[in-house]
Amino acid sequence: CFAVGPKLLQYVIKVIVQAIQLLYTMLKIDQPSHILLQNPPGLPSIAVAWVACLFWRSKLIIDWHNYGYTIMSLSHGRNHPLVQIAKWYEKLFGRLSDYNLCVTNAMKEDLWVNCNIKAVTLYDKPASYFKETPLELQHQLYMKLAKDYEPFKSRTESVSSNAEMSAFTEMDEKNGHVIKTRGRPALLISSTSWTEDEDFSVLLKALEDYERYINEGVKLPSLVCVITGKGPLKDYYNRLINKLHFKHIQICTPWLEAEDYPLLLGSADLGVCLHKSSSGLDLPMKVVDMFGCCLPVCAIHFECLHELVKHNENGLIFRDSNELAEQLKMLFLGFPKLEGKLHNFRKNLRVSKQLRWDESWDQTVLPLLGWND
Repeated sequence: CFAVGPKLLQYVIKVIVQAIQLLYTMLKIDQPSHILLQNPPGLPSIAVAWVACLFWRSKLIIDWHNYGYTIMSLSHGRNHPLVQIAKWYEKLFGRLSDYNLCVTNAMKEDLWVNCNIKAVTLYDKPASYFKETPLELQHQLYMKLAKDYEPFKSRTESVSSNAEMSAFTEMDEKNGHVIKTRGRPALLISSTSWTEDEDFSVLLKALEDYERYINEGVKLPSLVCVITGKGPLKDYYNRLINKLHFKHIQICTPWLEAEDYPLLLGSADLGVCLHKSSSGLDLPMKVVDMFGCCLPVCAIHFECLHELVKHNENGLIFRDSNELAEQLKMLFLGFPKLEGKLHNFRKNLRVSKQLRWDESWDQTVLPLLGWND
């Protein structure tokens, strides 16, 4: 309904309508003591929440996960008028908040230096259901996914007529005992919203190199690469994937049910993250969830990634497809042996005993609000 007139005018009208709708909805709820707002998205919600707080005499808390204007700049460019207006808007209304949370120390410093906003760092933490998946549940998940996705189907016939097999596991139907199959492929997983800030051609090029290593005689396992998620660039990358003709690598791009995603993370052998922060100041939530499942990660470098991924401790950081290919070769050499870096990374994640989301909230946010009881 906003398709008439110049794009800038369309956008202004859209924001005004959204602001009126949001303010009307907010003022109908019971008076709160605080309003907690995640940014982005913050246009027009920061201004609307501030007005609602004035009306109620409530406190406004902004939870800074990134800057909205840097996300807009990915498609419009940093010098576009809309981007400059959004930048001015975030700085202005951000300073009107009563409390501020942010997801990295780098963002905390940037908010203070560039916006004169004092914030407290509240790192993203995984929910309690992100954890390692028991072998029996892994088998159930693989059999479920095998109904729709070829890479999860067994590649060999079982020697026992009583066995139920997936590509990774085998269950004796008499006693329900599950084992991992011999010669199973390694399970590589990545998740994405298929947007401009993730270049999946980096992973595809690394997989081409990995295939070449196997063809050259390097003792590496076959790979099943699962890339989950929905988004605007999914069809584009699926077309690129369909042009690849691998013998030792299978790629699938499923949309998983909400309860299956943490189970698959907890079943995988290695995670890959291609998220590049638009601001260089936020951290990828997908890696937080992977670490909750004790899943080691290879992640592409950006400015503050070291606050989450500790190179050679819980994962590896790469800068291009060549580095990623070398890391995949090193980590999967001799797979599935219970030694080497991949095993050590998982062991380090198990002993790290990281806080879960609710525990982190209780320790960091409640004292800030004076709710210590």
